[in-house]
Amino acid sequence: MESALLGVGEPSDSTRMALSNADRELVEAELDREPTPTEAALFENLWSEHCAYRSSRPLLSAFDASGEQVVLGPGDDAAVVALPSDDGDGTDGDGEDTSDGGHDAEWYLTLGIESHNHPSYVDPYDGAATGVGGIVRDTLSMGAYPIALADCLYFGAFEREHSKYLFDGVVEGISDYANAIGVPTVTGSATFHPDFEGNPLVNVACVGLLPADRLLTAVAQEAGNRLVLLGNATGRDGLGGASFASEDLGADAETEDRPAVQVGDPYTEKLLIEANEALCAEGLIESARDLGAAGLGGASSELVAKGDLGAEIDLGAVHQREPDMHPTEILLAESQERMCYEVAPENVGRVRELAERFELGCSVIGEVTEGRYVCAYESEEVVALPAEFLAEGAPAYDRPRDTSDTPEEPERELPATALEDAFETVISSPNTASKEWVYRQYDQEVGLRTRVGPGDDAALLAMREASGRSASGAQGGEKGLDLAFAAGAEPNWTGCAPYEGARAIVLEVATNLAVKGTTPLAAVDCLNGGNPENPEVFDGFAASVSGLAESCQELSIPVVGGNVSLYNDSATGPIPPTPTLAMVGTTTRDAPPTEFQGEGVVMVVGGVPVDNGKSAGPRLGGSEYLARFGGSDRFPALPSDLAERTDLLAELAGRDGTLAAHDVSHGGLAVTLAEMVSERAGLTASIDGANGADSTEGTDEAAALLFEEAPGRAVIETTEPERVCEIAAGRMPVCEIGRATDGGRLDLVVGEEELSVSAASIAELRDTIADELN
Repeated sequence: MESALLGVGEPSDSTRMALSNADRELVEAELDREPTPTEAALFENLWSEHCAYRSSRPLLSAFDASGEQVVLGPGDDAAVVALPSDDGDGTDGDGEDTSDGGHDAEWYLTLGIESHNHPSYVDPYDGAATGVGGIVRDTLSMGAYPIALADCLYFGAFEREHSKYLFDGVVEGISDYANAIGVPTVTGSATFHPDFEGNPLVNVACVGLLPADRLLTAVAQEAGNRLVLLGNATGRDGLGGASFASEDLGADAETEDRPAVQVGDPYTEKLLIEANEALCAEGLIESARDLGAAGLGGASSELVAKGDLGAEIDLGAVHQREPDMHPTEILLAESQERMCYEVAPENVGRVRELAERFELGCSVIGEVTEGRYVCAYESEEVVALPAEFLAEGAPAYDRPRDTSDTPEEPERELPATALEDAFETVISSPNTASKEWVYRQYDQEVGLRTRVGPGDDAALLAMREASGRSASGAQGGEKGLDLAFAAGAEPNWTGCAPYEGARAIVLEVATNLAVKGTTPLAAVDCLNGGNPENPEVFDGFAASVSGLAESCQELSIPVVGGNVSLYNDSATGPIPPTPTLAMVGTTTRDAPPTEFQGEGVVMVVGGVPVDNGKSAGPRLGGSEYLARFGGSDRFPALPSDLAERTDLLAELAGRDGTLAAHDVSHGGLAVTLAEMVSERAGLTASIDGANGADSTEGTDEAAALLFEEAPGRAVIETTEPERVCEIAAGRMPVCEIGRATDGGRLDLVVGEEELSVSAASIAELRDTIADELN
């Protein structure tokens, strides 16, 4: 076999990591020979951490992907869930269960999430742009049309010029690519933390929509079908990208690793989206896979392996844009905007016609077989492997975890800070400040289905296909089905308490949906961690995975797919465990706005957990307040009734008497109330006891009351406070704190201190990011 490569020439840096001795021994034992250089390169990439999840795979069984609505769980390019029946959330106006256990089988949603972390450090613009392109093609490969994106971004300290450079480039890359392909970016997050200085995170989620009878999978169907490559020509960009994402970033990564970063072409991607729609509408595709990590080698081998089949591929038939490409380069290049389709022989001609209509390159590169995975170049075999062994044969690692020292709960040492200074500092922190500078660069209106866009707790998208609505709204004056979409994480939480912090992230994202009157349908996760070979780092990562999985199970949220990104480590150290969660829910109700309307009573729903009849008191561990001023405290205890909380909040948000609703999380009550005040309406309130706490030590401290970030709470403005108390009785603590006003001021009495600030001043404080970057 090795002689087949003589005279072909050498690849240009097509691999980055040497195949380990242990892996090479496994490969040689399976093949009963040495692998060819091209085969070795395939194993190096497909058996990398990025592709094979070798460190994290043993942990992922903790997630439950089951549920009546789940059509296709983890393992494909994207997950698929069925849209529910017309009652939307399964409850009537008073929250009584009206669901019949069925679902609307006519329409499916796809959910997917990916990371493009390392590339976005090396080349922030192209790294982020191609991250968008990749998750959109994952959506296409299921037969779906992409309808919405979420971007969750994590950078080093905002004060550092390098962080601003990366932030600016990443946002521009996402904006230019997503706007050009016509997919709205409707939700997400932007977080700054010193431990991301040498390794930012760029996590992008995508939702797609498809008729149920058009579902595709990445499982090859039948021997004799053709393999067709559609889209851009193959070049040398992105070589070794999968292995690049499976090692720590070096100090010289921004220059040395640039060849591993792909370059995107959104205009070709837009053509590919429309061509995919036409191909699926005519039923021309048997199965599909997008070309992402490990390029053609990854897509084609995984496609046939999932169908227990093989392939014969002619690498010379691949349309290329560069001369003299080595077969290894053709197989492993991660050139963007390419799809691999399985097509019945009689449909190949029509596929070519549609490719020509959309001005896309099209190559018939081989066919599905019942044998091995074979790739030839100039009539010589360069790869001849069992497809399943290549795609799924990488053994998992049993990574050690450093559990020898259980950290003690930190002592409570709160800084002595004047309330006004604390308020101004936390409100103006780039983590809690307005993100309008980011999302004003995104097109949220394209597609004509965005009803609530970025800047709110969750985006709302009109599912008019599933509810008989036209683009302009509901038919017959009836409310149609809406999809709620929220995503995020909080490194401050998981950095100080990986397990409890991850549990809190689930509750926080679910609460984002609840305050829009929805309950969760499904979620996907992007599990980001440092170097798994470090036992202490891996222990924190594993704890965050356990916490995320446990809370999702408590809330009956199926985690239907996701992504793992490890080796997010650099010369500056590891990132904190950062499990990003993207979640969707549905509703047929009108969602309340975030801002006060100036006409109702303001109440805090949910408070600190009560243990043995006594409040634990508010805690500031993991808070933005401590991040800005120093000090220490325990992470807030979480309630034991997660599902009861989100159900009640959704029920209250959906009531006609609820005029406004907003969750309490990052920055605590201070940020929540500040975000609800506008020039049109304000608030006069007293926060004493707003958390439902007893008079225990520390609960009279203004900082603890205002800046604790325990999730699972919301502030609502209502015209029916007595009814709210009746509904919440025995389920959650509720506290009336004041009244909304028709003046644009926030007037608070907090413990023994007072605070008064205008809406204009709050807006000025919250303009931190725009002030620095405009």
